[in-house]
Amino acid sequence: MNLDEIISEYEDLEKRLADPAVHADQAKARTYGKRYAALTPIVATYRELEGVRQDLAAAQELAAEDASFAEEAADLESRIPTLEEKLTHLLVPRDPNDDKDIIMEIKAGEGGQESALFAGDLLRMYLRYAERIGYKTEIIDAQHSDLGGYKDVTVAIKGKEGVWARLKFEGGVHRVQRVPVTESQGRIHTSAAGVLVYPEAEDVDIQIDPNDLRIDVFRSGGPGGQSVNTTDSAVRITHIPTGVVVSCQNEKSQLQNKESAMRVLRARLLAIAQEEAEAAAMAERKSQVRTVDRSERVRTYNYPENRISDHRVGYKAYNLDQVLDGDLDSVIQALLDAELSEKLAAHS
Repeated sequence: MNLDEIISEYEDLEKRLADPAVHADQAKARTYGKRYAALTPIVATYRELEGVRQDLAAAQELAAEDASFAEEAADLESRIPTLEEKLTHLLVPRDPNDDKDIIMEIKAGEGGQESALFAGDLLRMYLRYAERIGYKTEIIDAQHSDLGGYKDVTVAIKGKEGVWARLKFEGGVHRVQRVPVTESQGRIHTSAAGVLVYPEAEDVDIQIDPNDLRIDVFRSGGPGGQSVNTTDSAVRITHIPTGVVVSCQNEKSQLQNKESAMRVLRARLLAIAQEEAEAAAMAERKSQVRTVDRSERVRTYNYPENRISDHRVGYKAYNLDQVLDGDLDSVIQALLDAELSEKLAAHS
């Protein structure tokens, strides 16, 4: 999508969101709102850049007649490369899921009770981070351990924008190095917990193309009275793309049987779509954490040194206590910067 198309879409969304009728459908309004929020930084930066260019042209004209305007022209000119670079970064293709809410699962792995306690620490870290950002959280399911941690906990994290964009890199094996509360000798142990992150699916809306249907009528069989058995009232509908076949013959009229068959067909197609979405989500989770094994770690939390390390981008800092209290900004920014660099390199 080029810049002109983005501006056109932005202006169209602006008009739609100003229409009270749109807000009667909350799901639609939320979709429009998220897209509008995603495009706003691009349009704002473009408009700022155009404004600076226009001001520069005016200042240069004035400077040609009055040297006192030369400094203003120079200041304006120096702003242009920064804005152009910012706009270039904003125009890099985004992950289509970036504005979606997420489901996060945290699973205890190697380390027994200590791993379960660490899973609890990770949950607290993400809940604190979400609170700082202004996201809403909901514990969907939890299996507690005997000492107060979690064997497995699932949390939904929702926000106005960018939940997946910020937290998608948290998926993987997180390793902790510390003296467990169960350790009487004061020895440092290493254990691990797995974090699974995936975008929360939107409601599946089944649209059936009439051209994808083959509808056959036939005479109903079995008990049902004379009117049922002597007319071609039964209906068989085949959904050609999937091969799903539905037959209905309980009603007396062909129209009623067709309506009933369509209800069943929609229900079956919806079930298939949800199963496929779940299979895709499972594949995503498996790609993040094949096993909750210490050797497959993405991040290490070293308590004795108060050190946090992300092994994917070489990030290291000595503020583990702050990170565990929800201050994840620097860690997440390092991962976002690495993603941006990869995308820029791919499109250069």
